[in-house]
Amino acid sequence: MTRMTVVADRELCVGAGRCALTAPAVFTSDDDGLVAVREPQVTDDHRAAVTTAVSLCPAQALRIDPPTSA
Repeated sequence: MTRMTVVADRELCVGAGRCALTAPAVFTSDDDGLVAVREPQVTDDHRAAVTTAVSLCPAQALRIDPPTSA
């Protein structure tokens, strides 16, 4: 199984919430409305949703680190 790591930069986050709506198994919002990553190691099951969430982020606060073997 190949995993990718998703990273959120909370300094850039504007709290739009698109990530949590698109990939709720991976992203949520904290009490301040900023992104929080539930599970940084993304499996194949959530790969498409996370890739979409990263592309939808208006602040470009999300990134995907290169895949690793697991």
